[in-house]
Amino acid sequence: MSGRMHELKKISLAPSEKPADIDPASKPVILRMFNRRWIIATILVIIGVAVNVRLGIWQLDRLAQRRAFNARVEAQINQPVLNLQGSSLNENLSGMEYRKVVVRGEYDPDHEVALRNQAYDNQIGVHLLTPLRIEGTNQAVLVDRGWVPDSDFVYNGWGQYAEPGIVEVQGIIRASQSKPDFGRRSDPTPIPGGGPLKAWYFANVDAISQQVPYPLLGTYIQEAPNQGWTGLPYRTQPNLELTEGPHMGYAIQWFTFAAILGIGYPFFIRRQERRRSEIS
Repeated sequence: MSGRMHELKKISLAPSEKPADIDPASKPVILRMFNRRWIIATILVIIGVAVNVRLGIWQLDRLAQRRAFNARVEAQINQPVLNLQGSSLNENLSGMEYRKVVVRGEYDPDHEVALRNQAYDNQIGVHLLTPLRIEGTNQAVLVDRGWVPDSDFVYNGWGQYAEPGIVEVQGIIRASQSKPDFGRRSDPTPIPGGGPLKAWYFANVDAISQQVPYPLLGTYIQEAPNQGWTGLPYRTQPNLELTEGPHMGYAIQWFTFAAILGIGYPFFIRRQERRRSEIS
């Protein structure tokens, strides 16, 4: 009995064996991503994935906007020509941008203004925006009669482009613009008694109407070219590109970058940890 107790005492007094060190490469990769060695890189990768996903969603939003714009424009292009008289003057013209329109009336050159920074055939100039007193009404509509050289604008040579008498204007309806698509540039608001502004950066119908002594429709007309008119002002029409653009391709590109980062990063950590384990 005493011998057995002696053996148990020897066993209990023997030093315990140390557990073997755990191989870092055997830990789950999700845990290794957030240890001290990789935490900063992991945070940067998460931010990179989030940014790329957000850019992809932004491009899909742009694509949806482009499709909506194309559908709206095509719907108006396919509408019959609107004869701007009578009851049509009371319709919501701002929702009919790019619809073909015809109107008769007489120009008022005294309240004509110029639209700055307009190019034609690589030459800088202005577009003339002239109120047209609509025949048989007390209303008027601004008409973009076309491009003239900048020199005529600077030296007040607009008078030579007057079109007196009753005219028939054929063109398309354009929406008023009060601010640029990009940037912060804007036109000043006319001051009562301060004199009319003759040069504008935008076809801001609401602001221009403040210096005209009769009511203007809330949209304007961009006069279309015709074979019977070959001189100045040069008639122009907007260059409408009714395509979906590159937005889908860009969206796929950003989502691909996000997938490469999100999926490839754990494999990169696993490979680096294995190499480190083999060296040590």
